[in-house]
Amino acid sequence: MMPGAPWPPGMPSHPDAAMTSPEIDPGTEEGVYPLEPNPFADQPVDLSDLRWSDGVVFGVFWLLAFVVFLQFFTRYVLNNSLGWTEEIARFLLIAVTFIGSIMAARKESHIAVELFYRYLSRRGRFVAQIAVDLITLAFYGTMAWFCTQLAGRTHQMMVSIDVPKSSVYWGVAVCFALMTLYALAAVVRHWRTGTSRLIDPERFALAGTGL
Repeated sequence: MMPGAPWPPGMPSHPDAAMTSPEIDPGTEEGVYPLEPNPFADQPVDLSDLRWSDGVVFGVFWLLAFVVFLQFFTRYVLNNSLGWTEEIARFLLIAVTFIGSIMAARKESHIAVELFYRYLSRRGRFVAQIAVDLITLAFYGTMAWFCTQLAGRTHQMMVSIDVPKSSVYWGVAVCFALMTLYALAAVVRHWRTGTSRLIDPERFALAGTGL
């Protein structure tokens, strides 16, 4: 085509325009697309809800792991098992269970069936939440009282070490007492604020918290 001659109808107004496509970004190679976010990628760990008391169960857990490993090593490697490891491991497992339950009570993360709440109105969810809180409070308080009664009536000593077995029951009673206090705080908080994770699940899902 002669220089200066008009471009025929239907042809691009510039020679470089013929090399581009309206569907492809000129700055991106054809067939290369930006990576989508990976839903299975590691998410940042939020430790803001941890308290210093949560470290107690962490320490007891590793002590339990050490005692169990010591029992395994002495029994199957040295063929001379330490007699006290089995009993102490049993009591440490009890300690991990109930100390961990204190943390779960504080965070309101105990296992619960939440399907029932989906079919209730918001008012119904509020009533159900308060009812569950009161039942939980009564259960923790009753178990704390029973444990104190059992500890007071237990006078035996542990088999492997010279420690009263009642100390285990007193420890469980203290754990239930602390769970009772956290349950009482939850009842007051839910009653005053009128909301919780079960009452307004969408709100707390966006906030990323269980309280």
